[in-house]
Amino acid sequence: MIKLLIVDDSALMRRQLSAMFDAEPDFEIRLARNGREAVEENRTFMPDVVTLDINMPEMDGLTALSLIMADRPVPVVMISSLTEKGALATFEALNLGAVDYVVKPGGTISLAIDTIRATVISKVRTAAQARLKVFRPAAVSSPAPPLVRQVPAVAVVPAQAAAMSSKGTGREGVVLIGVSTGGPRTLELILPNLPAQFPWPILVAQHMPASFTQSFAHRMNGMCAMEVVEANRPMTLEAGTIYIAKGGADMQVVRRAGKLNVIAKPESAEFLWHPSVELLGRSVLEHVPCSNVLGIMLTGMGNDGADAFTAIKKRGGRTIAESEESCVVFGMPAELISRGGATLTLHAEKIAAQVKTWLEC
Repeated sequence: MIKLLIVDDSALMRRQLSAMFDAEPDFEIRLARNGREAVEENRTFMPDVVTLDINMPEMDGLTALSLIMADRPVPVVMISSLTEKGALATFEALNLGAVDYVVKPGGTISLAIDTIRATVISKVRTAAQARLKVFRPAAVSSPAPPLVRQVPAVAVVPAQAAAMSSKGTGREGVVLIGVSTGGPRTLELILPNLPAQFPWPILVAQHMPASFTQSFAHRMNGMCAMEVVEANRPMTLEAGTIYIAKGGADMQVVRRAGKLNVIAKPESAEFLWHPSVELLGRSVLEHVPCSNVLGIMLTGMGNDGADAFTAIKKRGGRTIAESEESCVVFGMPAELISRGGATLTLHAEKIAAQVKTWLEC
């Protein structure tokens, strides 16, 4: 039995969410009307997972979340509105310790919540099994060019004879990152620790809705020495740039006039998750020698990208799977490892150092 606390100031939303989970055989449900009640219920009801609205009277969701994480940490799924303000608040919630989020399809009070029933139930079930991690919140800098943050020395694997160094060779290569649940905070452990003069472009497929990826790219741009952009139109790939796949679309690599480009195409019905890591990986297989590809599979549920990343490794590329120890959800990396597709398995905090060693930067 999964003990679920539903927190929302709207009586309609509470009824809709409660009915959604009442139809499931294995949920025990408690309701709260605001953040103050949520903090109290977390102590007395002791839920396995919480769904938490952001905009509420008496105590808002972000304040409640910070108190919950300080008092009795529990997996939390945020319920946010489909707006830029809602996106920014959601990223703050993820930074405070929320595991995942669900976007209300119709705004603050959604009359269409049943259209995302399967998504809500799936994310709550996944969150109930998530591994809570304590991260130091990352400070968001101004849009001005930021300094690279210093990171502790970590053990890395020495570059081998076939290492994919691009230093001084002028070789054309790419780094691929696939990530889902728990991704924003994990990416904050990796991308800000890469130098501005990184020799290859980095392509990030983070499962995220269309209204969130631009805000996410802007947020990361304020943290990273590299430039971070949302790949929302055809773009020529440039070294030292991080391309965030646009939500509501799939990012693919193509070659135009002899140069590598990324394009955003409508979501392919062939794939379950979007932006699709698998589709991005397959497009790279078509246009880039695998010896010049580095794939990184981070936290997330499902198996998106596991087949493509395994093919990259078998054809001479290098891949990293995030370790179970640091994953919020050890799904996508576990699938890559089970297929024999991981060159290395590393804690998230060691990935940036290993990438710099391989690419000699």
